[in-house]
Amino acid sequence: MLKKYNIRYYNFILIALVIVLMVVGLLVINKVNDSYTIKQSVGVGLAVVIMIVLSLIDYHFIIKFYGILYIASTVLLVAVLVAGSNVNNAKRWFEIAGIRFQPSELTKILMIIFMAVYLSDLMENNQVSTFKGIVGFVIFYAIPAGLIFKQPDLSTLICLSMVLVTMIFVSGLSYKFIITVILIAIPLFSVFIWYIQTPNQKLLYEHQVTRILSFIYPSEYDDETMQQENSVMAIGSGQLTGKGLLLEKDSSNTSDTNLISEQQTDFIFSAVGESFGFFGSVIIIGIILLIVLQCIRAGRKARDDTGMLIAIGVACLIGYQSFINIGVATMLLPNTGIPLPFISYGLSSLLSSAIGIGLVLNISLQRRRY
Repeated sequence: MLKKYNIRYYNFILIALVIVLMVVGLLVINKVNDSYTIKQSVGVGLAVVIMIVLSLIDYHFIIKFYGILYIASTVLLVAVLVAGSNVNNAKRWFEIAGIRFQPSELTKILMIIFMAVYLSDLMENNQVSTFKGIVGFVIFYAIPAGLIFKQPDLSTLICLSMVLVTMIFVSGLSYKFIITVILIAIPLFSVFIWYIQTPNQKLLYEHQVTRILSFIYPSEYDDETMQQENSVMAIGSGQLTGKGLLLEKDSSNTSDTNLISEQQTDFIFSAVGESFGFFGSVIIIGIILLIVLQCIRAGRKARDDTGMLIAIGVACLIGYQSFINIGVATMLLPNTGIPLPFISYGLSSLLSSAIGIGLVLNISLQRRRY
């Protein structure tokens, strides 16, 4: 399980970038709502420990249990639907002693591990684009996807889908199949938009339809777009250099993030923009991009296809999730709740992301020998 590694190959840059983001997240959360600071601080400490410990455990040992991890993930998703806490008509969390755990966050990492092993086996046998390989991929994806949709957690489902689709593309899916899917998907998407606007549609929940339509027809859904409009206003109020982290909320120079609900989670970027301004926001986005690039670099130099796919999967997860979160906060995407990796408040997201980075760190320690 534990191996001797050459310390020269340890990716100190990656772990340093992640720690910087977590510290920034702590500072911004403390400004927005200091009642969450202690819990998040504990989460940051655990995340650092998880990254370091996993970085020293051979990922080949972990992937031996890929089937068990898939089953465990599925069981947790079923269990949360049966016995999870109901918050705003959604069953996404277990709550124990005031601490929430969201299984779908862990599912994203476990599915990356499982699909990396499954796809690498297909790659070894040149079966990625075969009927058997694609059907297997769809079935293994559909089970957790259906359970996440049932919660409902559409944002997590979209993010997970994007990650897994990218993984099968990287594994060598034929362009003929990709083009065929795109040609089918474009008209289907148009039919989907038409259908969800019909009376008594059964595909999506009412609040999900409202969020999509409010993005398409913002002038007709003023109440639904108010949260995002306030977010854009808060980001813009930071101007070039930001208002800083010591702004008193009860002073005459009040914080615009007061107008945004749950800004410590889904709309944390509004507080980032207000606190650090345009320059600070660009730096934060740049750090996220560097983390993604470091993960991709680890994948390119990975010892085998499984390691490559895990690293690419983690890179996609961080990149796509960041894009969705920032896109929602800046009103470039429809309003949907998803945390900003390493910055948003939430132990489930923070620790799951730390697991992913820990795996990438170990993969980077076992470079391919040319």
